[in-house]
Amino acid sequence: MPQPLPPTQLYAAERAAVLTSCVLSSLGSGLLVGTHALWPELRTRPRELLLYLSLADLLSALSYFYGVLKDFDGTSWDCVLQGALSTFSNTSSFFWTMAVALYLYLTIVRGSPTGSGLLCCFHVVSWGVPLAITIVAVALKKIGYDASNVSVGWCWVNLDAEDRVLWMLLTGKVWEILAYVTLPVLYILIKRHINKARAALSEYRPILSRAPALQPWTSTADKKLILIPVIFIILRIWSTVRFILTLCNSPAVQNSVLVVLHGIGNTFQGGANCIMFVLCTRVVRARLLSSICCCHHDDMGWPWRSSSSSRQHPDPAESLDVPDPERTKPLLSST
Repeated sequence: MPQPLPPTQLYAAERAAVLTSCVLSSLGSGLLVGTHALWPELRTRPRELLLYLSLADLLSALSYFYGVLKDFDGTSWDCVLQGALSTFSNTSSFFWTMAVALYLYLTIVRGSPTGSGLLCCFHVVSWGVPLAITIVAVALKKIGYDASNVSVGWCWVNLDAEDRVLWMLLTGKVWEILAYVTLPVLYILIKRHINKARAALSEYRPILSRAPALQPWTSTADKKLILIPVIFIILRIWSTVRFILTLCNSPAVQNSVLVVLHGIGNTFQGGANCIMFVLCTRVVRARLLSSICCCHHDDMGWPWRSSSSSRQHPDPAESLDVPDPERTKPLLSST
């Protein structure tokens, strides 16, 4: 194996950009957790899975923030601790992201029952596998300083480990590449199923007075199903590019643009999820704006009456902007 490249120097502007991304991701993940805690009527199973994904993203953003702020120049106890936390949370985030996609596929396309047993399996795999990998990596002293050639200031796989490529794969890259393949396939299958349901619905539209009302909602769902894997790949691909460049021992790995894109991509997943599933989800956005307005009027001492629509319990499926399996199955059975 060729000798590793010299350490990548992080400039102040690069660190500031990545630290800002960490803060925004932490706030976004916190907002997702907060909406789940404040509004029980929005606690659908997909949003419960999103809660666990947000917790993993929050821990990931916080650990990355410390690593970028510290900008380690060697292996130390806090370098190993930060590297272990980010390895566990980052890998767990991959698993929970795929768990959300698998859940939607099983419920919408396959129509399979999804009781507590499936959720337990998700917990065992999405928390247990990353934890086991991290514990073994720390015990074998594989976590440590990596010269920022496959990171952006934080610690990951020890540069001195002879089998560092194997551990880079086990502690992240294998699961990242698996997600690149799995997410598009599952969401394409879900989208095809929705399109079939819409085609079946269109056959009966003349006699279904409520059918036109479903069109804006299904259109929003379509956009979400396209954006979820696209945004994931856009954010994560830069770390994979730098990983490949490191394997090739290419000095391009130290390119400032790549370093910033890598740093933001690895740390902004929580912020991206918040944008998609809070700010761009009508039901959640309406509740959030209603709460903000209510607090504002209370502070001003003005009387406030919430509209009847804000007190209504929203459709659980609309809270994630994905179709409910009970809506799609009858439509497909008619074709």
